[in-house]
Amino acid sequence: MIDPDYCRLLARYNRWMNERMYATVAELSDQERKRDRGAFFGSIHRTLCHLVWADRVWLARFGGPAYEVTGYGADLYDDFADVARERAQADTDILDWAGRVTAEWLAGSLQYTRKADGRNASLPAWVGVVHLFNHGTHHRGQLTTLMKQAGLDPGVTDLPWTPGVTQLA
Repeated sequence: MIDPDYCRLLARYNRWMNERMYATVAELSDQERKRDRGAFFGSIHRTLCHLVWADRVWLARFGGPAYEVTGYGADLYDDFADVARERAQADTDILDWAGRVTAEWLAGSLQYTRKADGRNASLPAWVGVVHLFNHGTHHRGQLTTLMKQAGLDPGVTDLPWTPGVTQLA
């Protein structure tokens, strides 16, 4: 099982990576961000929207405000400035949640209705948390490939490069 420190570390990594990715994809024109590149959600823009949607869904499951947006969020925001603003707010909310999470909560369970099929589900809370962070890493991995194909360098994406994690001699 994971502990609150894991949540705090991954929340910091999540924000750091998202800030860097958004700063880099902001260099693209809106047309290039929205161009279908054959990815799961088609474009860089739609993938960014999906990640905001998914993080909001999981935060609601963790006890945050209800989030009733259906679908998978790929068409949630048309304007890049809107998705960037919502990303920054979602990252702040994840950091706030991680700062409050307890070992007792992580040892509990989540009951929720799945967005994919409307069925009720239950799983250990810590598994939901691992999924939240793993899901973000998965789609950011797709985004780094799309960025490279668009001629952008996403830079280092490894967890130990998160500011303040590795102590250098």
